[in-house]
Amino acid sequence: MKIGEKIRQARLLKGYSQENMAELLQISTTAFGDIERSKTELTISRAQKIASLLDINVLELFGEEVITPKIMLNSENEMEKLQLEIERLKRESDYWRGKFEERVLVEAYRLIQNQQQREKIGF
Repeated sequence: MKIGEKIRQARLLKGYSQENMAELLQISTTAFGDIERSKTELTISRAQKIASLLDINVLELFGEEVITPKIMLNSENEMEKLQLEIERLKRESDYWRGKFEERVLVEAYRLIQNQQQREKIGF
């Protein structure tokens, strides 16, 4: 994987847009886009600054490994917020699963009723 692709992957994992990164690096959006497309040679100092902004080790950019997201929880409060968000997503998932199953049952019942009400005609 090229350095530009790794930067893009790490940027997306971090939730930054190209515009955000360009602003933080104090360069144009086009210049940052060229970095991600590997059209521009990346200096060591620029690579270090990008790695710092994306909370990754600069060696990850130059290595062979794929960048993986790192979850850093600084306090119990953050852990609690994350746990609450997980529980909320589970409840929402259960709700939509129930709605889907209900809809499937309604459609199945409707199909059965339609088949029973059809008159067979013979030729």
